[in-house]
Amino acid sequence: MTEKDNQSLPSELYTEEYFLTACEGYDVFIESEGVQLSRRLHDSFKIAEVQPGMRVLDVGCGRGEIVRYCMEQGIEAYGIDYALAAGKMTRDVIEVEQKKMAESGQNEAIKAGVCLSDAKKLPFPTGYFDRVLMFDVVEHLYPWELQEAMLEVRRVLKDNGRFIIHTAPNRWYDQYAYPWVRRFRTLTGHSDHYPKDPRAITPVNQHVHVNEQDMRSMKKALADAGFSGKVWLDSPPQNRQENFILAGLRFVAFDVPPFRWFFEREVFAVAEKQ
Repeated sequence: MTEKDNQSLPSELYTEEYFLTACEGYDVFIESEGVQLSRRLHDSFKIAEVQPGMRVLDVGCGRGEIVRYCMEQGIEAYGIDYALAAGKMTRDVIEVEQKKMAESGQNEAIKAGVCLSDAKKLPFPTGYFDRVLMFDVVEHLYPWELQEAMLEVRRVLKDNGRFIIHTAPNRWYDQYAYPWVRRFRTLTGHSDHYPKDPRAITPVNQHVHVNEQDMRSMKKALADAGFSGKVWLDSPPQNRQENFILAGLRFVAFDVPPFRWFFEREVFAVAEKQ
């Protein structure tokens, strides 16, 4: 393995400020005090089809709202993250939820916890989890790290378990569609909101996004780690009031292949062991 292959993002980049000002869903987390999930996290969790009695691992747990949400549903859940701020925030969320359960008279405590750990070395036994979630983590792992992390996920996942991924943005959107979107928005007088580098829309992403995916690369990464499953694209709701010409163009871009492969913003995957 070369020196370049060993590079990793330092955990110090992921501060409490990052999780509360830049990491997707921070606005919903702050407004609801960690009780509600953002649209993206809610959709990702729904796809996981988690049921009471299962054991869930959230890789890259960040603020901890997924672990808390699992506890609320009566599901044993654990989070891991290598950022000190994430460990503290998740631990605080767990303690708040445990206190709320105790005050409501719930006798049987729901097992939950958080570990300060690298995604490439999961501190759990083989075949331990029914579901492993990796939401908005893939784009922060260099390719060699993603390979090792997925191999670890495969190890800790039960034979009939599922691995659920959400990552954004769709690399093909940034590379192929965004330049055309930017040209169009420049013509309509909205260039200020569309910088040349799409990562600059959220400036911190210029420093922490190192491995953005498309459908093809996501399928290959899963296959290389011994997984098979479904990979697809989606986008946040647009909810725009537009004339019929723009509405027609939007329909073609987001609903008609092959255009949608380039204009959809998010990549989802549900996989099982091969």
